[in-house]
Amino acid sequence: MLEMRLSGECAFNEVNMSTQFKDQRVGVFVDVQNMYYSAKNLYNAKVNFAQILKAAVSNRSLIRAIAYVIKADVREEQNFFDALEKIGFEVKAKDLQIFAGGAKKGDWDIGLAMDTIELAPKLDTIVIVSGDGDYVPLVRHLRHALGCRIEAIAFGKSSAAKLIEECDSFLDLDQDKRRFLIYR
Repeated sequence: MLEMRLSGECAFNEVNMSTQFKDQRVGVFVDVQNMYYSAKNLYNAKVNFAQILKAAVSNRSLIRAIAYVIKADVREEQNFFDALEKIGFEVKAKDLQIFAGGAKKGDWDIGLAMDTIELAPKLDTIVIVSGDGDYVPLVRHLRHALGCRIEAIAFGKSSAAKLIEECDSFLDLDQDKRRFLIYR
């Protein structure tokens, strides 16, 4: 359960604290690029993915945790991917696409969506770690057609209002930057 800490270190939508329970089966799906660029642009910092996973799972049963990354042939990216695996994430990597005109594209929106839909029958709660509004139709489908509880974790300042509204709960990482960011 993404629980409200007594110290107030986590802030959630007011709804749904009572709909989280110990035996809930949880899947955590992280849009790494979205989180990386949000932390970099908002705070010139890096994301503490270990703390995010801990908050996402809380006292519930973790079934799968998948981090979706883009390989950009940047030095030390393999160390980062290895660190994600050590934390407990299954890492799915895709090459950065570079088009003839020099434009670059790299996202996992469809891959993340397909994985959540395929795994939904084995999960009670799906946690999407992203503030991307493109996930709103997915959230609606997972909730209404597949009956899953949907939680989102992201930086509120860079999250789509509609995504926050559609989820059963939202953890705003802006509310506890010291816990969820790494400053270097």
